[in-house]
Amino acid sequence: MLLCMLALPALAQDFHPLAYAPAPVDNPLKGFVPYAGDKGEANFPHSLEWFYIPLADLLPKEKTYDWTPMDKRLAAIAAKGHQAVMRVYLDYPGKTPGTPKFLLEEGLKTYTYDGRKNNGLSLSPNYEDPRLRAVLKDFIAAFGARYDGDPRLAFITIGLLGYWGEWHTADFPERFASKAVQTEVMDAYAKAFHKTKLLVRYPAGPEDSYYADNHAQPMGYHDDSFSWDTLPTADKKPNTFFMGKMKLANALDKWKTQPVGGEVRPEIWDTLWDDLTGAPKGQEFGPCLEATHATWLMNTGVFRNQLEGAKLERALAGARRMGYELTVTAAALSMKPGSGLGVWVKIRNGGVAPFYYKWPVEIGLLDASGKLTV
Repeated sequence: MLLCMLALPALAQDFHPLAYAPAPVDNPLKGFVPYAGDKGEANFPHSLEWFYIPLADLLPKEKTYDWTPMDKRLAAIAAKGHQAVMRVYLDYPGKTPGTPKFLLEEGLKTYTYDGRKNNGLSLSPNYEDPRLRAVLKDFIAAFGARYDGDPRLAFITIGLLGYWGEWHTADFPERFASKAVQTEVMDAYAKAFHKTKLLVRYPAGPEDSYYADNHAQPMGYHDDSFSWDTLPTADKKPNTFFMGKMKLANALDKWKTQPVGGEVRPEIWDTLWDDLTGAPKGQEFGPCLEATHATWLMNTGVFRNQLEGAKLERALAGARRMGYELTVTAAALSMKPGSGLGVWVKIRNGGVAPFYYKWPVEIGLLDASGKLTV
């Protein structure tokens, strides 16, 4: 890839090769992601932070939006020089219902459950209810109108449906949203967001028996069991693994235009970077990363633990390898009277994924002491 700052001819011999140096681990829009406000956040370099928010907080009354809770979270993250990855939910096990209160008061049918440490606290709504469906479509439109392209927001997982907004209802699959509702939510997001990148939980093609076809939707995917159920193994059906689902959905090349994110499986948070990794055989971090082309991953393990020595170096290398790694391999300058300064750089992406956003380019001039002058 060649980036020319001015349309002036540059001969091959004008280029000066530049030595490679590893990119900062906390480069923007990539890497490991802590929960926003995590006390261990400072233990590992990062540029992204994750948060959930209930729809009820943003929609206190019908057609009345309160964006204050959202803006407060985004502002707190941006104040640290970071960007947010987030999801809106209706049903979070163990928390009070995220479904707007006015819908519950109007008699929206809901289901109780005790699993997932919920103990009857959160409620699973009837996703087929026409009132709820209309509310979700209106909300997504308003959400996009306000936040599409907001530089504080790096990625949005489209959420809303299922436990934690993760598009499943665990032991009660019959309670999950129908394909029609799933499609309505995806279509609404695709219509409302044209700049901010979106991700959906499960890859699905036209033949999927449970999930609506999303292989052509303008959104990436979220592997929620990274380095655990990522790569297919011979002892289980392919559709039980993330990359098996990607293949069945004909979405193996979608990473070239849409991001892949996810979360390292909690069971291996503390052992993923050990000399003998805690990841199951065939699910080691490196092969999983190369296969998925993941750009970001939630990984509480590197934040809640103070990693040291070889373990820390492996974690840093893993984070650096994610997403893009742009390197200026050579540069050329040209100064002609009346034409100004011409600058050319050759850039190589040595990462596993593209840089997904349009990002303004800045050029500065340093003096002999290394001080920025322009």
